[in-house]
Amino acid sequence: MKSAYADLGGRVHHVDFGGAPDGPPVVLVHGLGGSHLNWTRLAPLLTPYARVSALDLAGFGRTGAQAGPTTVSANAVLLRRYLTEVVGEPAVLVGNSMGGMVSTLAAASAPELVKGLALVDPSIPLAPGAKIDPQVRLRFAVNLIPGLAGWVLRRRIATLPARQRVAETLDMTCADRSRVPEEVIAAAVALDEEMTRDHPARAASYLEASRSLLRLLARPTAYWRAMESLPMPVLLVHGVHDRLVGIAQARAAAARLPHWTYVELDSGHVPQLEHPLELSEHLLSWTASSLRSPTERHHLGT
Repeated sequence: MKSAYADLGGRVHHVDFGGAPDGPPVVLVHGLGGSHLNWTRLAPLLTPYARVSALDLAGFGRTGAQAGPTTVSANAVLLRRYLTEVVGEPAVLVGNSMGGMVSTLAAASAPELVKGLALVDPSIPLAPGAKIDPQVRLRFAVNLIPGLAGWVLRRRIATLPARQRVAETLDMTCADRSRVPEEVIAAAVALDEEMTRDHPARAASYLEASRSLLRLLARPTAYWRAMESLPMPVLLVHGVHDRLVGIAQARAAAARLPHWTYVELDSGHVPQLEHPLELSEHLLSWTASSLRSPTERHHLGT
């Protein structure tokens, strides 16, 4: 994994996981509060067949807020610049959680940059009658309260040890935290400690992104329009135990968009950490069948 920075209107951190020199490019896009580290279990399973990279969105990981606004729409613009200026050719996007929303908006606005879109437990509108996990409801409700939200988040970052913060996040996002290896957790803790040095800016970036995400979900017409307009193949993968984006929401989206490929996993919100092998198999099978080039189909194992 090679770490680098690109000037995309600000310093944007990204990593190159390597891969087959003549394989198709695959770009991994993390979710709210995440980073490139979210993909360290999945990426090595894709590199025998593709050239794999990941970026830290504005406000997250080692990119921070100096890259510009941290809203979903601003990060969609940032992702388009990454595809144009760093990748340099149409890529397969794989987006998790908020990264799925960012990838969808980027793909809808610049379809020529995206040859395929894989959405892994993406942020999608609430299904009619769907229940929201009480802890999730409370967390996002607090994020909407001016003044209080910033105070709560800054205090949490300043007072809780990084390991405890990481553990609490994994408890919320995983169906079974024990599936995540210690070395992955240790890397997340180290990055969390590194980011804590500027916790006021980190809290502000998180809240800006969170609030923009909630605004799009509260009035989802434009978001649905973007999803329905996608001309490229789309794979929707969702964990049946996801507490943040309930499985009912994914099933409703799959029913509304029957031309998408839909897969369910025995996982929580981050299958790439809990079930990377199973997720990679679905991704490679779908990508191989979706790409037109015989050369690319060969490299993807078909």
